[in-house]
Amino acid sequence: MKLPFAHLFGGRYRRRVDRAASISIRAGSRRPGRGGPARWAAVRFNRLVSAVPPPGEDADVPAFCRALGVPGLADVHVHFLPPRLLRRVWEYFDAAGPLVGTTWPIRYRWPDEQRVAHLRALGVRAFSALAYAHRPGMAADLNAWTLGFARATPGCLPSATFYPEPGVTGYVRAALDAGARVFKVHLQVGGFPADEPRLRPVWGLLAEAGVPVVVHAGHAPVATAHTGPGPFGALLARHPRLTAIVAHLGAPDYEPFLDLAETYERVALDTTMAFTPFFEQLTPFPPRALPRLRALGLAGKVLLGSDFPNIPYAYAEQIAGLVRLELGEPWLRAVCWDNAAMFGLTAGP
Repeated sequence: MKLPFAHLFGGRYRRRVDRAASISIRAGSRRPGRGGPARWAAVRFNRLVSAVPPPGEDADVPAFCRALGVPGLADVHVHFLPPRLLRRVWEYFDAAGPLVGTTWPIRYRWPDEQRVAHLRALGVRAFSALAYAHRPGMAADLNAWTLGFARATPGCLPSATFYPEPGVTGYVRAALDAGARVFKVHLQVGGFPADEPRLRPVWGLLAEAGVPVVVHAGHAPVATAHTGPGPFGALLARHPRLTAIVAHLGAPDYEPFLDLAETYERVALDTTMAFTPFFEQLTPFPPRALPRLRALGLAGKVLLGSDFPNIPYAYAEQIAGLVRLELGEPWLRAVCWDNAAMFGLTAGP
């Protein structure tokens, strides 16, 4: 499978960033082509005030989508795992394990069917089923489960993972042949370097296929030897055509990861947990970087992610946090829906 990314980025990416960075709207201006009061945007301290209110609770999210004018949400960072493994993940969060570092009560501790129904009630029309291996011998079985889950679950993107071990290239190729459209690796939990030699042919295979990889490359919530912009930047230097989505905006090293997204044509970021009160207490986003985040979002390089169901607050908080940034309705539309479509991540299996 090879996604047609040539028409998405290339020389057009730089032009789109430049155009997004140069947008200037005078306070009180009307939206082009629309009459009536100037309700759509106004400049305030270089931010755009949206007329779309932030959802106060999950039941408000569908109304947010209608007001924004999008068919729904595309969430590239959702987890579904085999039930036994998911219970163990939740137990780890309950115990605030070493790689969590803080109290983290799971909000949506529900069976698969109930969580899928809730996503649909929220208006999430496309979502991943991200899994990740933390030891050898797991990934191929996880792929069989997540790909089967996607086949049985409309709206779920066929998802897969990998781990540095013998046979990794073979089962990644098999997952691609089976229709995998997004991969996930977790450098913190997996405890391996991104440029581990056994993974080099895998990164090359995925770069050639144009299939995105969601990578937990940042230090948050707890740093390890293999996280941070340095190790991930070294991987991109070796595989500059890799289509990667950096989870959590690369927290806490937001600005160095913004640098990577601006430098490499196929590198994007997801918003997972960012701008929620919970995450802002742990690792606040620097306000000076908001203009860069806006430009990247309008250029197709910021995507909605949530970490559902493994979050300690309501899903609506993720959306509300994005609205509170006051980066404008075009930016919200791009992040919540349009940009995932550009990555080929909104159509069903």
